Amino acid sequence: MMRKNYYQKLAFMGMLLIVLLAFQKYTSREKEDFPEVKFITESSAALNLTDFDPNDLDAKQWMHLGFSEKQASTILNYKKIVGGEFTSKDQLKKCYAISEEKFTELNSFILLPENGKGHFEKFKTNDKKEISVSKKFNPDGLSASEWMKMGFSEKQAEAILKYRNYLGGSFVSKEKFKECFIISSENYSKLEPYILLPVKTPDNFRKSGNQYAIKSTIQYHSFDPNTLDLDGWKGLGFSEKQANTIINYRERNLRGTFKSLEDIKKCFVISPEKFQELSPYIKLNTNTNLIQKQETDFSKIDLNSITFKQLLEFGLDEKSAGSMIGFRKKLRGFVNKQQILDTYNIDKNLVQKLISIAPLDVSNVPKYTLTEAPEEWLKDHPYFKYSADKIIFYRTTYTDDKKILKLLKLKPEYEERMKLYLK
Repeated sequence: MMRKNYYQKLAFMGMLLIVLLAFQKYTSREKEDFPEVKFITESSAALNLTDFDPNDLDAKQWMHLGFSEKQASTILNYKKIVGGEFTSKDQLKKCYAISEEKFTELNSFILLPENGKGHFEKFKTNDKKEISVSKKFNPDGLSASEWMKMGFSEKQAEAILKYRNYLGGSFVSKEKFKECFIISSENYSKLEPYILLPVKTPDNFRKSGNQYAIKSTIQYHSFDPNTLDLDGWKGLGFSEKQANTIINYRERNLRGTFKSLEDIKKCFVISPEKFQELSPYIKLNTNTNLIQKQETDFSKIDLNSITFKQLLEFGLDEKSAGSMIGFRKKLRGFVNKQQILDTYNIDKNLVQKLISIAPLDVSNVPKYTLTEAPEEWLKDHPYFKYSADKIIFYRTTYTDDKKILKLLKLKPEYEERMKLYLK
């Protein structure tokens, strides 16, 4: 028995010794080094950058340059704030969504002048096509397509025309033509022998405000600004965009009629110098039938019977007028003025003025109970058509409108809209 106990103790001691040795080996072992983990950040990805004009980029294109959706939205909003166009790198750099590091990364690829002082300074351009010309030409008379035939890209052609407009519609001289930021020295050398312009800038070339101009060579004639169309205004030396602005100012702000020279003078695209040139030829006809027709008393015109032409006369464009008439037709008449203001695709400012002046007669607007409403009316009316089938089903069993409305389980705002047309 004692011998057995002796062997048991010996075995226990042996096991304990093995455990101690194993523990010592484990604790004395050096820790293995884990391989260094490197995280690749979004900014570390190399961007395949090419020259770009920041004025041409939309939100997705800004995001392709490494900006977040929110940053892209901020940049586009900033562009609106500065007038709808970035004029220099300095201006773009001030956008807080673009960090200094990011701007440095993009700087050499941005097709903008360094600062706003020299709006047409040279910046990097890629002439992908060989510029060729075979006969003499006057650059003042070339269209975008003709510049493109010479080898310029579409964007370059547009830029040349913008520069010409900036100079007042004429390049004036070879000297000024050479300053066009989009035309490289190499390309100018090719074009110069063929250009039909004076070498030097004339003495009468002057700077007026922010634009260059020369004395107008337009042959003016008497005109009535109330009957002049787009081509008529362009014939007086205005660009298509300026002519559209003048017409919109006349139709919207003045309800279709210039009533005095002061009205014309207030149009912001007509400079004081241009107005002085035009004024001797302006013949305002205040007794024409056109103006008599446009003296409608809108305080007496019912909004449920006002016509498309009368809406145009008030100043709405065709899209706004069409939307208002179309929505009224679907409703079979407006029952409150808020419905008019809620119409899609309208000029809300002008409509707000209109509904503050004109009355709304709702006496002829058809109204029904849910049990009596014609099926065609239910299925076509904007407020009922999505529930029309259910209404037709429920009213075969129930004759109480309140019960049917309860079964429809509509959102409160939808139910309230229905009630506008229920007896």
